[in-house]
Amino acid sequence: MSYICNIVAAPGRGGPCCFCRRNTVTQPAPLMPHATASWLVDSTSLTFEQIAEFCGLHILEVQAMADDLASIKYTGRDPVRAGELTMAEIERGQADSSYSLKMQKAPVNVSRTKGPRYTPVSKRQDKPDGIAWILRSHPEISDAQIGKLIGTTRNTIAAIRDRTHWNIQNI
Repeated sequence: MSYICNIVAAPGRGGPCCFCRRNTVTQPAPLMPHATASWLVDSTSLTFEQIAEFCGLHILEVQAMADDLASIKYTGRDPVRAGELTMAEIERGQADSSYSLKMQKAPVNVSRTKGPRYTPVSKRQDKPDGIAWILRSHPEISDAQIGKLIGTTRNTIAAIRDRTHWNIQNI
């Protein structure tokens, strides 16, 4: 079977290449693939295939960037300063056009920290009721555990425990 292209499928999309239908091995893409490709086109003599494979883009996207035919002009992002590539890796790729660039380190996924959870207005009175029930039924549970479980502050827990909460008569 002859293949039309030797493009690697974009990371995240996986599966076969769009033209030749063969399965490809994927590597993580740089954090901003279009901006990285723009910088590599402007600053190196790597082939379009090498840039497309490294950035997880199609070769025609990279070629359009080089010819200024892309609908959006991207500001280049230096993958060397970002720690995704080394200059030695770029020089190896420039010397051998069949060389496949390797990412130095995978980009770190930014995980969102747990912040305060939204409580609907109709459920807001349930929190002090729940705190009071836990304090009555399970006095061995610490304030920090109650705060995490119900999603409330230690001040509210202390006010209910001391019976100084503003709405204590209805709890």
